[in-house]
Amino acid sequence: MDQLWANRAASSEAAVTQRHLHRLWALPGTQLGVVAWPSERKHRLFGTWHYWWQAHLLDCLLDAQLRDPQPERHTRISRQIRAHRLRNNFRWINNYYDDMAWLALALERAARVAGVQRRRALQKLADQFVTAWAPQDGGGIPWRKGQERFFNAPANGPAGIFLARYEGGVRRADQMSDWIDGALIDPETHLVFDGIKDGSLVRAQYTYCQGVVLGLETELAVRTGAEARDRHKARVHRLVAAVNEHMAPNGVLKSAGGGDGGLFGGITARYLALVATTLPGDSADDAVARDTARNIVLSSAKAAWDNRQTVAGLPVFGAFWDRDAELPTAGGQEAQSVDGAVNSSAIPERDLSVQLSGWMLMEAAHSAAEGSSLG
Repeated sequence: MDQLWANRAASSEAAVTQRHLHRLWALPGTQLGVVAWPSERKHRLFGTWHYWWQAHLLDCLLDAQLRDPQPERHTRISRQIRAHRLRNNFRWINNYYDDMAWLALALERAARVAGVQRRRALQKLADQFVTAWAPQDGGGIPWRKGQERFFNAPANGPAGIFLARYEGGVRRADQMSDWIDGALIDPETHLVFDGIKDGSLVRAQYTYCQGVVLGLETELAVRTGAEARDRHKARVHRLVAAVNEHMAPNGVLKSAGGGDGGLFGGITARYLALVATTLPGDSADDAVARDTARNIVLSSAKAAWDNRQTVAGLPVFGAFWDRDAELPTAGGQEAQSVDGAVNSSAIPERDLSVQLSGWMLMEAAHSAAEGSSLG
């Protein structure tokens, strides 16, 4: 079974590699993901590039390197990191803490998985999250810099996962998880709310908010002492059950269309796979959480694969895994940034985010089936 998912993950990687990877401004030793396929010249010039989509492209390359280490992929990983900094005006940081958290997670994994070290970048990014901590204002860390006071799971979840993995960061990651648990858990469904904006609860519930909190609590269950470990494991048990009941009809994760939403399902699958492979403990509740997480990942991956389209022998994944994918075409409404978020193309399958999510799901299925961690 794990070879089946390895083959599907490899096909997904090949699809993204062939359709989306291009040099940045024709510079040697660089590479970024073109945000649309079919693409136009303006896309290949990277006038738009979407910082956090590129971070997930890097993460997917690292998943693949774990699955099947290859020298040429190591080169792609290095090129992706180099080009990210160049396109971001020779900087690692930007104004969005969730963006920076996704890059930090990918760079930390690049050091461990591929030996591609960016120590100064990691320290700069870690400093951003530590100094943004604002309990006096109701956080948490905010979503973005500036006057807005919006403290949300999409920023605190991935930043917390990174700090849990980063040297000296476990204590702050523990505080972030406690803030999420105290401020953002729906008492009825036990799902994670989006955040708190200007003191008011934003009650939207997105799949990827559940995913990042599962990742954070699982990392802390691994990295804390016995008393704290039991607290974090209990939160994982509760949240996996909530996702299974409310966000995976017929065992398939809900999707959120294209644009930024294209990544939501893949992120959730990544951290469900982490639960399946990494959550410690021998109790019945531990086993149920791991098995449930694994089943959601594998059921979602089977549905996404069965509903894919195929072009030149390679998959095109649907924006909604439980229905047939639509083949994208050039033209029409394109994904655009609006107030810090990227909306969907007219055909969401055209968006890099949607195809990355399918690839991420296949890597998660391989990890869950094989029992090896993507952490």
